[in-house]
Amino acid sequence: MRLVRLFAVVSTLAGCAVIAASYTPPPQAREVFETSAGPVSVTRIVAGLEQPWAVAPLPAGGALITEKDARLWHFDADWQQQEVAGLPAVEVSGQGGLLDVTLARDFETSRRIYLTFSERAEDGLRTAMVTAMLSDDGARLEDVRHLFRQEPAMSGGRHFGSRVLEAADGTLFITTGDRGEPRTAQNLNLHQGKVIRLLPDGAPAPDNPFIGTAGAQPEIWSYGHRNIQGAALDDEGRLWTLSHGARGGDEINLAEAGKNYGWPVISYGTHYSGASIGEGTQKDGMEQPKWYWDPSIAPSGLLIHSGTAFPEWKGDLFAGALKHDYIARLDREGDRIVGEEKLFEASYTRIRDIVEAPDGTIWFLAVGDGGLYRIAPAEGG
Repeated sequence: MRLVRLFAVVSTLAGCAVIAASYTPPPQAREVFETSAGPVSVTRIVAGLEQPWAVAPLPAGGALITEKDARLWHFDADWQQQEVAGLPAVEVSGQGGLLDVTLARDFETSRRIYLTFSERAEDGLRTAMVTAMLSDDGARLEDVRHLFRQEPAMSGGRHFGSRVLEAADGTLFITTGDRGEPRTAQNLNLHQGKVIRLLPDGAPAPDNPFIGTAGAQPEIWSYGHRNIQGAALDDEGRLWTLSHGARGGDEINLAEAGKNYGWPVISYGTHYSGASIGEGTQKDGMEQPKWYWDPSIAPSGLLIHSGTAFPEWKGDLFAGALKHDYIARLDREGDRIVGEEKLFEASYTRIRDIVEAPDGTIWFLAVGDGGLYRIAPAEGG
């Protein structure tokens, strides 16, 4: 059932329908759980989304939420909802559709956001990224500009990635998948299975590691990734990524310039047929994951917590799980992950994204009930 039930306003701007919807926030469904940080409350703040993929909390309250079927929703500080018009042409196919949404660091003054999605090209499908300005009323996107298109486009509907992050220096990290063709991840001539790094105008960052390498795509930062659907920056500005394995072998990596993360030559998983992958779990010149899961949890969003709401968890990683229905809190000590705590097991279905809100609380999207949830200390939740 659609989240939008009553349409209050329908108008047309630049040929795009703008819909403002009457939306009553759901009853404050709230549960309290015991955790290593003490009792925490989990409160539902939006219900009824269809295939939610990403959430970006807004500085003044509310959020932007993507649905894979090419819908972007704006919720204001009172959680009144409207569909945002002016999206680029999104091709919804298999795992592809409208994917990540990220606010620019200067969003409060620029209103600029970034979106990743799958799009149709003459010879297939590809991951793309645009930047746009959100209108002051949240009703539409303006000044939409493509900054990245994965080359080449390929057939099939698998492994589009994709997250986008803005680093402190203004450069942009975009994660891609191998598009279901594992060999592409080791080929520097292709964007598949890579981390991409761009300047704000979409040009390759001039200090990228493969600039000047014959045949290599100049946008590439790191390679040998299968399908990165989670990414986060730590306090030192380092990029951590979360990637789907095959049958097992989901992994977290510290993605550094020029390094090879092994797919499909090394992996801690197997093919879905049960056959072994590549040459084993280690090879010279290929990086080891900081953490891996076998069996797979089908990971998605990734967060590194600031410690604002939960000082005990400062610097720890939080990973959503599309399988086994839990959030993994990964205890981090510098460059090492030393343990895992499974939060809210079997309570929320298919965790797709997990982010930190401006007040330091942790939000997550659950695909099973189309809910947006807020995690806070129980005393203040």
